[in-house]
Amino acid sequence: MSLTREQIQSGWVQKMAQEAGHSMKVLTEEELAQSRRETMACAPSKDVWVFGYGSLIWNPAFHFVERRIGTIHGHHRRFCLWTTLGRGSPECPGLMLGLDRGGSCRGVVLRIAPDFVDSELDVLWRREMVSNAYVPTWVRAVTDNGEVSAIAFTINRGHERYAEKMSEEKTADVIARAAGRIGPCRDYLLNTVDHLDQLGIRDRAMKRIAEKVRRQAAGASP
Repeated sequence: MSLTREQIQSGWVQKMAQEAGHSMKVLTEEELAQSRRETMACAPSKDVWVFGYGSLIWNPAFHFVERRIGTIHGHHRRFCLWTTLGRGSPECPGLMLGLDRGGSCRGVVLRIAPDFVDSELDVLWRREMVSNAYVPTWVRAVTDNGEVSAIAFTINRGHERYAEKMSEEKTADVIARAAGRIGPCRDYLLNTVDHLDQLGIRDRAMKRIAEKVRRQAAGASP
């Protein structure tokens, strides 16, 4: 199962978080709007791009008019966010990707049409900013057609769900076992790896984790 645009617009994600009975602070409508306003107030240019490094690559849900492959520096892709909702449960938490400090990351940049920036950022914020686990950050993405400024959702290291660095074996074990309302955590990983491969983006760590998860799944099969 993939999260749909209609679910996002209806507030299903926020409702799911609120009904779960967890202590997680869900952002209010005003807090979401304020976060968008503050981010856009710092926009370096009139073109609005979004940097995708995980499921935004294969299921962005918002509408865009241009896509490029791009590289950012100063952050790297890592499973650094615990989840007990969409891809995990309180009994068996899963892990989601975030942009953590250091290194670089290759992904996609998606440009939103100027006339639809407000509506599409609303979808994006409802999708990514359920809580303050991510920090919307303007980054510079290097593409074959030049640099662009893009919004990237970097990890909030001070958030209670921030996952400290762990071994690839531990990461794979968590992902292989976890599942939530949206589906198994391994589907999130494998979808991301498959689409990175299709785009010619090499991420050796992600591929190693995917192979460990596949082996574990195969070993569990009757």
